Amino acid sequence: MNQTPEPAPRPRAEKVTPLSGFPEFLPADRIAEQLVLDVIRRTFELHGFASIETRAVEPVSRLLGSGEDADKEIYGIHRLAARSEERGSDDALGLHFDLTVPFARYVLENAGKLAFPFRRYQIQKVWRGERPQEGRYREFTQADIDVVDAGELAPHFEAELPLVIAEVFRQLPVGDFRIQVNNRRIPEGFYLGIGVTDVVATLRIVDKLDKIGPQRTADLLVGSGLSQGQAEQVLALAAIRSEDLSFVEQVRALGVEHPTLDSGLDALAAVIRAGLDLAPGTLVADLRIARGLDYYTGTVYETQLVGHEGYGSVCSGGRYDTLASDGRTTYPGVGISIGVSRLLGLVVSRWGVTASRSTPTCVLVALADEAHRPAAMRTAAALRSRGIPVEVAPAAARFGKQIRYADRRGIPYVWFSGTDGAADEVKDIRSGEQVPADAGAWLPPEEDLHPSLVVPEPLGT
Repeated sequence: MNQTPEPAPRPRAEKVTPLSGFPEFLPADRIAEQLVLDVIRRTFELHGFASIETRAVEPVSRLLGSGEDADKEIYGIHRLAARSEERGSDDALGLHFDLTVPFARYVLENAGKLAFPFRRYQIQKVWRGERPQEGRYREFTQADIDVVDAGELAPHFEAELPLVIAEVFRQLPVGDFRIQVNNRRIPEGFYLGIGVTDVVATLRIVDKLDKIGPQRTADLLVGSGLSQGQAEQVLALAAIRSEDLSFVEQVRALGVEHPTLDSGLDALAAVIRAGLDLAPGTLVADLRIARGLDYYTGTVYETQLVGHEGYGSVCSGGRYDTLASDGRTTYPGVGISIGVSRLLGLVVSRWGVTASRSTPTCVLVALADEAHRPAAMRTAAALRSRGIPVEVAPAAARFGKQIRYADRRGIPYVWFSGTDGAADEVKDIRSGEQVPADAGAWLPPEEDLHPSLVVPEPLGT
């Protein structure tokens, strides 16, 4: 007995809700991101930095040693089936919230195989459990460079790294920028010179100065045990800023003396002097820059875009002398990190910088009918063999429809295969010009071969 088959169940409708703090780009903006990453990668490699990639997870105990508030930022990771007691065990894992801590561990594990001083770059995702807002995400991309050495690290690297970053930023559509530089030994020596004993706590409060303002910062300093006079001196130091070496005399004028202060001033002067020589107007001595992470011990950096200082720093870092040690050898380093997602949140999402097209494709090979698809595939292969990005039309629709398909995606050229011995032709769909072409010899203009960044004018509005 024949039975009528039951109809297949209809797929259940699923409501898709975006996750706050986990940004995703549409194709044109993703290409823009890749073009920015290409500039970063190329510049890092021009300066001799080698690429590495580290695992996404680290022991929570290692991550927690990086700062007072690190526990608030770490995403723990565990199997869904894990028992609750396993989740809090000594070998608990967390997603890394920066690339410096995993890099320090990587150096310790591979010290015998690395040539020092080791120059590394790393472009990877990181995760932080902070409140999502413009430019601040829970999942984002960072691009880091570091130099690490065994035993001692020459101070000239502290001047070199911000100059590499300046070279990157000069190639990106970000407008004017300033790399603000300080040295942790300056506030440390200054605080000790005025009788402040809890240097780390004071630095953490000063690091909030831009967010909460001078009065609230002074209140917190007094609340932490400083006298009103000490708080005023701390704020006076933080107010010093100069694009030349005049910051040294400004600090001296405050009348505080301490050997640590002296060494910090000398180190910062060397960095600013290098900036004046190789990137004038780019590096600024700014003595309010503290950086909140505890592992910084020397020069520290923050980078802001001129006219958009309220957006905050888009690139930061510093020197760390004790982050990596195996008990016999210490591996001091200095690093600086571009917040790629944070930068693109401003440049792409707000300013409207995007790519010239939403696909890498330069040429669409049109189809007269499906019987010609094998020939079209051969044409596409011939073009690709010479580095031209090509795709074949998805269907043999009317030519007008295929041209509209290319236009919607920003593909500049459509290729028409000749019939009955006629030559192939290629059409620039922007100008309408159509000319005979040979798949073994034709080349598009260089500017059409790959997508490029499209920068609105004026930039930054």
